[in-house]
Amino acid sequence: MKKRSAILMGILACSLAVVTAGCGGKAEAGGKAASEAESKSEGAKHVGIIFTEAGLGGNSFNDLALEGVKRAAEELGITYDAVEPKSVSDEEIIQDEMASSGEYDLVICVGAEQVDALNNVAASYPEQKFALLDASSDLENVASYSCMEQEGSYLAGALAALAGQEKIDEKINDQKVIGFIGGVDNPLINHFAAGYRAGAQYIDPEITVLIDYVGGFNDPTTAKTIANTFVEKGADIIFHASGASGMGVFQAASEKGFLAIGVNLNQNSIDPDHIMASMLKRLDNCAYHAIESVVKDTYTGENQILGLKDGGVDCTVEGSNIQVPEDVLKQLDEIKEKIIAGEIEVPSELN
Repeated sequence: MKKRSAILMGILACSLAVVTAGCGGKAEAGGKAASEAESKSEGAKHVGIIFTEAGLGGNSFNDLALEGVKRAAEELGITYDAVEPKSVSDEEIIQDEMASSGEYDLVICVGAEQVDALNNVAASYPEQKFALLDASSDLENVASYSCMEQEGSYLAGALAALAGQEKIDEKINDQKVIGFIGGVDNPLINHFAAGYRAGAQYIDPEITVLIDYVGGFNDPTTAKTIANTFVEKGADIIFHASGASGMGVFQAASEKGFLAIGVNLNQNSIDPDHIMASMLKRLDNCAYHAIESVVKDTYTGENQILGLKDGGVDCTVEGSNIQVPEDVLKQLDEIKEKIIAGEIEVPSELN
């Protein structure tokens, strides 16, 4: 256990952000983090998780991944150390520290920004098991987990179109226009856009789906400007997949009086009078599945994509004050079952 303390002290010496350990207790110094880890059972699997540069907070997918690790700590008895890098360049340093220590049964890396570093580190430590969330790697000792964003977004699009048809709220107009705002124009974000548009047009082939991109994931001002432009074009429901930029969409919804759809976590409580639903991207389940495979000795370094069938994605209205009728929710459940059964093929690309 002294070695583990040294590892944590080494990580902190690299001027990285706060380390969390054990069952999630935050530590400002490696000594406290180490003492919490030392108090755990010697037989417990020990996991390290490295977040993206964005860190924890703000309903990010980092927070969601941590929830999966915490659940594994409660249900599977694992211990863990979690690190928030201050920069992308720090991520490879942390990966190497954890891998070289020999103390971690699994090292989890969150996000596509860690792929290049992980490919270097994992190749250098072939005996170390890694898990990569929300991205993929071809290395045999890296289990990659990603989600079928398009399936959850398909439900969000279908909900938007159904809400318009039934005029479930006074904020909905008669123009059959909805919107999608992405963080950047790349294949991953376009999974959301493609699914959303397809789901809406499954319900109403004549509906117009406006699509635009902020150019980044931490620019609420630009997102708000795009949302306001969409409103001028008749949009009454706008779905975002733009990280922290999405707060600008929610602000615009409050000011202009349209409905919004959140992403990744359940964001409905941020503004329950204007956020109708949230498309869930269950990175918590991805993290949990990865840890469970190590605990149960079923780990394989393969790419795994979780969809509606596997609990990887979903769409929820829980926590919103917008009253979605039961018949609409029933139709969404039927659509979900058709997707799972393969009766509906959801596109992952914009045509």
